[in-house]
Amino acid sequence: MSISRIMIANRGEIAVRIIRTCRVLGIETVLAASEADKDSAAARLADQAVVIGPPPASTYLNISAIIAAAKETGAQALHPGYGFLSEKPELAIACEENGIIFIGPKAGQISKMGNKLEARSLASQCGVPVLQGSGKVDSYDDLRRTADQIGYPIIIKAAAGGGGRGMKTVGANTGGDLKRIFEEASAEASSAFGDKTLYVEKYIANARHIEVQVLGDKHGNAVHLGERDCSTQRRHQKLIEETCAPNIPDKQRSEIHSAAVTLMRSISYENAGTVEFVYDCDDRRFYFLEMNTRLQVEHPVTEMVTGIDIVKEQINISAGGTLPFTQSEITFSGHSIECRINAEDPFNDFKPAPGVITNWEIPQGPGVRVDTHCRSGYMAPIYYDSLIAKVVTHGSDREQARMRMYYALDEFRADGISTTVPFLMKVLKTPDFVSGNFTTGIVEKTI
Repeated sequence: MSISRIMIANRGEIAVRIIRTCRVLGIETVLAASEADKDSAAARLADQAVVIGPPPASTYLNISAIIAAAKETGAQALHPGYGFLSEKPELAIACEENGIIFIGPKAGQISKMGNKLEARSLASQCGVPVLQGSGKVDSYDDLRRTADQIGYPIIIKAAAGGGGRGMKTVGANTGGDLKRIFEEASAEASSAFGDKTLYVEKYIANARHIEVQVLGDKHGNAVHLGERDCSTQRRHQKLIEETCAPNIPDKQRSEIHSAAVTLMRSISYENAGTVEFVYDCDDRRFYFLEMNTRLQVEHPVTEMVTGIDIVKEQINISAGGTLPFTQSEITFSGHSIECRINAEDPFNDFKPAPGVITNWEIPQGPGVRVDTHCRSGYMAPIYYDSLIAKVVTHGSDREQARMRMYYALDEFRADGISTTVPFLMKVLKTPDFVSGNFTTGIVEKTI
């Protein structure tokens, strides 16, 4: 099956990223854009841009408008990018019903992994380690009984959640706050995902966040592209990612890879996905967290060390192609680090900082890649996510990648707005990050 025109139902740097791969492949692109993005970098790069609604983020959640635009422009396939509708089975179903190829997994696979309780159960059935936890928690009394049974600390999660929303960590000394925390988590889950279902897991305080990039095709082939360490995060939002994960024993690294592939094989997973784990630094054991059935923000670090264009493989798989490599043919070269640059004030509780970028200069040089949609004169909008760029470096080893990142950030200019660059530079120089012996608490220690 040949794909000659793809609609991109997204915005910002990921839309630009997808368009660039399509151009190399000789595939025409149509961008579904809000009114605020009609003159964006992605709109200028695409062969065609179609305005599907006004500025609010909900424009990119309008399935009927997106499908109508795809049909009107003759797009044979649709790429959802990440965020927005990328993990909504309803979009995959709508594409299928309208004869459009969805560049992602099957709707049933999205549904299975989108429900974290179902994903936990599936992982357990496959022999993949899972944290001690609960089933569905329906009430405060249910939460209290479950917490007493598991033992504190615990973490409350939204069953339909992701991206850190709906998560609440609860220590042993909560007292009367437990009911308030339950109500807040339930309300946040309902607001963010339209589903207030919660569950509970044992909370690992001294933890690392490790994830594995996987690819599967329609012919039963399944591979991993190594792991990434995403432990440098704030309020469950990732700030710095790298591959490979530092200071993980090779035996456990291999076991984590195998667990990820086992899980994806259990549902005959198709397309790109990421299986996420928590690593207990005290017990040196890993546990399944969730699977993201889409392209990850941090996919460039994997591309830098493998030389594999993950978006190209997504398109190939969706068109019915076979993975062009086996597991043994995938090689890993050097080390790569990615820093997410957000339009936020890191010294004012990371408050969003929308505004006009009066001067825009991005770093260059050996081993430096910048994925962005910004330019001088660009208005960082208030309607959307604050990500304005991803700076990615590659080196022969971790220290070279780290130093290249530090000096790349030093060259970075986005005058007119506040960005997270100075804070990221501070993190890169902390003894814990330099040594690679850090946990998910590194940002709180640095602030």
